Amino acid sequence: MATAPSVQRPRFNPSNSSGVNDVHRLHYHVPSLRNSDSNPLHFRFQSLVSCPADVPLELFEAAVSQLIHHPEYNSTLILRSETISDSDTTIPTSAPCLEGYHAVRNVHRKLLPRRPGRDSGLEQHCTLYAFETGEFAGLPSMLVLTPLVPEGESLPYYHPTVSHLAFRFIPSSITTTSDSASAQSALRIEVIPLPGTPTDPNSRLYRTALALLDTLHRYLWGAFTHYQKRVQHDVLIPREIYQDVYLKMRERHKGIVNTWRETTDPLKHVFEDIGIATFLMLFWKDMFAASADLADVKELDDSRWTSWPRPSGGFLDLGCGNGLLTHILSSEGYSGYGIDLRARTSWAHYPDSSQAALKVHALDPTQFLSPDSINDEEKSLWEPGVFLIGNHADELTPWLPVLATLTGASGYLSIPCCAWMFDERFTRSSAASALDFSDNESLDAAAGVMSSEAEDEAVFISSLGMGAEGTHKSQYSTYRIWLARLSRWLGWKIECDTLRIPSTRNWAIVGRERLPGDQRIYVDRARRIVEDVARRGTFKARTPEGKAHDRAS
Repeated sequence: MATAPSVQRPRFNPSNSSGVNDVHRLHYHVPSLRNSDSNPLHFRFQSLVSCPADVPLELFEAAVSQLIHHPEYNSTLILRSETISDSDTTIPTSAPCLEGYHAVRNVHRKLLPRRPGRDSGLEQHCTLYAFETGEFAGLPSMLVLTPLVPEGESLPYYHPTVSHLAFRFIPSSITTTSDSASAQSALRIEVIPLPGTPTDPNSRLYRTALALLDTLHRYLWGAFTHYQKRVQHDVLIPREIYQDVYLKMRERHKGIVNTWRETTDPLKHVFEDIGIATFLMLFWKDMFAASADLADVKELDDSRWTSWPRPSGGFLDLGCGNGLLTHILSSEGYSGYGIDLRARTSWAHYPDSSQAALKVHALDPTQFLSPDSINDEEKSLWEPGVFLIGNHADELTPWLPVLATLTGASGYLSIPCCAWMFDERFTRSSAASALDFSDNESLDAAAGVMSSEAEDEAVFISSLGMGAEGTHKSQYSTYRIWLARLSRWLGWKIECDTLRIPSTRNWAIVGRERLPGDQRIYVDRARRIVEDVARRGTFKARTPEGKAHDRAS
């Protein structure tokens, strides 16, 4: 019977089970994996590494399901896997017949490489086995991976040089020791290596098996303790679709790394902005399409995404910095602008079309109290239906939902970084006194929407997709929760996602749908925020800097 989990995950304590003497051995014996006599092929599995199993066998299938569906967690060279078939009745002949076991399920998958130009894809059978007899009969207790290599080809580099690789869970009643009371369940990895493949503890195959065993041990403990993912990815855009388009976008724009003009790290900034642009293009396609359908992105022809739906008023990237995101979107046929206080070195090296989309401009939110005072050039930035972007926009971050509400924008994307309020740094105390979100109660009751104040705090935080980070322990978490409450208070339906970009600040909140109710109330709230800031007089619009502004003047 399973006992309650301890606070800490048990230590991963691997032991060499290959018979090599210079590595710590298990103190108990695990029976070897043998072929069934009925199997016409000659299989000889070799044990590599074992460790104690501190969880019940019933969790094995859930844990190895992670291994089957997310191979990218174990190799940076793998993009993902795609399931070709999943059957509990049709077992392929290439799956080995093993003594004491019978196959209960087979997943036929294809491994997709992260660099298709360097590595090839590979199909693979993932076969689950259960004991034929005994107290654990019928419970999946072993997973065997079988690569399907076309004749005349070889295994790609990311795959171990084996014809079969087995993950085994051996219950304590099957292990044997000199002291039966100390019998312990075990996990083991066994393989059939290709001829000439080293298996000693210094070999690549052994190190791979050790890493895989550690992963399985971690997954089992996570299943036992109801592990919650640290963050939630792929909430708004399916992972497979995003990755397919991202690979195409990366090939089109990766050359920017070699011509980078800034002092910052190009590997981070270039691929980060390619990822954000990919997300936006797919998000807009879904948001503005007559009917939501992202299924056609895999059949991209030479025209690519030129016909995809997009914001009618273009986009406006607030605090665009090096202008790369604006450049990428402009290069792909999306109209819009990026604004910042000063021109960056990169701006002058972009194509003319991208340079025309980059503007030196100091944003003053208080000007929206008197729309007539906005000149024609500024009005061109705020076309009806514009979509606002705030990528690590710092001081402008809290203004995104406010300006989107005041200007009738079609929506916004905010990826917060440094924590700012409207005219000061964010702190827990300043946030508590800045706005009273409780007046949502009467409005939401009339609209038939549950008030955020009336919601259970844990449920509300959980809805933000921050996973295990969704607590009040860090300033950044508290800030994101405050931003979400602000957005909802201003009439935006809250949607969040964690973007697949190379940044620790990759959590995003988006607005694309207005909450029901009298929209004038939401607009009045936004105006009250601007009026309060203007009355305090602490917000000062910065003066544009540099020669680019002089030319614009």
